[in-house]
Amino acid sequence: MQNKERTYLCIDLKSFYASVECVDRGLDPLTTRLVVADLERTQKTICLAISPAMKQLGIKNRCRIFEIPENLEYIAAPPRMQRYIDVSADIYAIYLKYIAKEDIHVYSIDEVFLDCTDYLGMYQMSASELASTIMADVLKHTQITATCGIGTNMYLAKVALDISAKHVKGNIAVLDEESYKKTLWNHRPLTDFWRVGPGISKRLERHGIYTMKDIAMTKEETLYGLLGVDAELLIDHAWGKEPTTIADIKSYKPKHNCLTSGQVLCSERSHEEGKLIVKEMADLLCLELVDKGLVTDSISMQVGFENRLELPPARGNIHLPVTTSSAKTIMPYVEQLYERIIPANRGVRRVNMTFNNVIDEAYQQYDLFIAPADLERERKMQQAMIDIKKKFGKNAILKGMNLEEGATTMKRNQQIGGHRSGE
Repeated sequence: MQNKERTYLCIDLKSFYASVECVDRGLDPLTTRLVVADLERTQKTICLAISPAMKQLGIKNRCRIFEIPENLEYIAAPPRMQRYIDVSADIYAIYLKYIAKEDIHVYSIDEVFLDCTDYLGMYQMSASELASTIMADVLKHTQITATCGIGTNMYLAKVALDISAKHVKGNIAVLDEESYKKTLWNHRPLTDFWRVGPGISKRLERHGIYTMKDIAMTKEETLYGLLGVDAELLIDHAWGKEPTTIADIKSYKPKHNCLTSGQVLCSERSHEEGKLIVKEMADLLCLELVDKGLVTDSISMQVGFENRLELPPARGNIHLPVTTSSAKTIMPYVEQLYERIIPANRGVRRVNMTFNNVIDEAYQQYDLFIAPADLERERKMQQAMIDIKKKFGKNAILKGMNLEEGATTMKRNQQIGGHRSGE
């Protein structure tokens, strides 16, 4: 028996961050010249969003401040990440008026997939009519314009959104496998398509492959030779096929779990300052382990440098002798890993740290050199810190290292995703 053909909506909130800032100022998001950027940084600061009116002037999204013409008048709004999260949550509540949460996949803060297959008959609407109704509801309650792609699978819905919806009346585009081949098989560049990055595109172009039709007509062995396992997904997408459903995403259980922290520093930091920052990050990850009732037995680190073209990132990992959430146990290994991969005379610019193989704390093991009673005291102290932070704010309680010159935790505690929370 064949599976029932599904219908997906992929809804995107137009220039979301910029639109929120315009609405909060009583301005029209579609006509106001506004960028969301932290001008307290440097002229190289990337704009998190620009309004449609800025895009119409030829200014690219995610541009840097210095790339905006000096004589151009516009509003520069500092990021307010918490505000954007709140508005996104309000809009998610609107989606829930029409679609059950089991049939919603939140792709990003401003984009969702909705499986509306089982709702069209109930509402006696076409997919386009349902999309239009939801988008109108969002506009009415938030003054934010949405665009929508509709497809018979998630890939086609996403492509309809990214490539087609912006060029059609009503900001709604529809694709199935046949219309996809008719309208987009010869579309260029390949990077316009979901999950085709510049690296893959360049590799394909070196072999005379410029379009999705070219991919579909190329022998599979050739594509696997160029791209390895990534070719499988690309071949499916070239024919407009995507087997993954929202139900598949909801039911997916990763084989290995991890906790990750990363930051891009405003300027290059010395070797010692870098080590301090790494220790701060490890300490916060330990608190996260305790808060979630988890332990780890492995740490990975990636550190980038100022001149990323000449100096590739340093990478390394280290295994712990036990599974633990103890900062006292973990910290010496973090320092050891840092010293091993970073030369003493080299500063750092970017840091990413991952606690690997994260599992339930029921599987915690004890270090032979640390008494279980000491570990329990530390855990109670960690839990007390977590409780205080949740009640009074992340900076309500700090450690001595957080007050040292070069420390970043206090500032990061006022950010969300590396940007100002706005609180």
